[in-house]
Amino acid sequence: MTNGTETFPDDEEADPLALDPGFAERFERDPRRPACQLYLISPSTIDAGFAERLAAVLATGLVSAFQLRVKGLPDDEIIALGAPLRALCAAHDTAFIVNDSIVIAKALDADGVHLGQGDGDPREARRILGPQAQIGVTCHDSRHLAMEAGEAGADYVAFGAFYPTTTKQVSHRADPALLGWWSTIFELPCVAIGGITADNAAPLIAAGADFIAVSGAVWTSEDPVAAVRRFAPLLGQG
Repeated sequence: MTNGTETFPDDEEADPLALDPGFAERFERDPRRPACQLYLISPSTIDAGFAERLAAVLATGLVSAFQLRVKGLPDDEIIALGAPLRALCAAHDTAFIVNDSIVIAKALDADGVHLGQGDGDPREARRILGPQAQIGVTCHDSRHLAMEAGEAGADYVAFGAFYPTTTKQVSHRADPALLGWWSTIFELPCVAIGGITADNAAPLIAAGADFIAVSGAVWTSEDPVAAVRRFAPLLGQG
């Protein structure tokens, strides 16, 4: 992959943790780059009252993107659950992203799809979902996977987990230096994910994350609206 005149080898497999740890501290965000934004992920199961809670959270105006991530249900049931949530996101000018499934994203006319490493090729997603779709790719802690995703036409790459999380089982831990390295070299946005809360997000934002992905910190709270609002100062929105 090239960036200007610089070429990066396809066989890059070095652990991002081997990056100079001081890289994140030395990183200075390009003022032309938009401020970090909030990317909200649904719980893995959704109950009858979830739409009401989501509407209240979206009404804060703090959520730029919402990802539907429901596990263990047939596609038709996920589509039925997702349709009213898609409408809520549209009403609040929030991007509606479907996790894992290009088929479900197409059926829901979603704004995009987020693909894990085993969930399909970004090129195929582009062919099916069209040129306007937002396509994200999980890249764990790998610079190599992120560059491959960029070459394949992804609209953003996701790195993590950065912190311990109970939302999903993870086997990769990323260092904030990876965010600074990526944001310094590439224009493609990067998402930080994994165990992020209002108490630990600041170093990731400072390191160069364009989005912070949050789930448990909001949905396990007794007051999801208050939980979301705790991120506002970190994002320069209050």
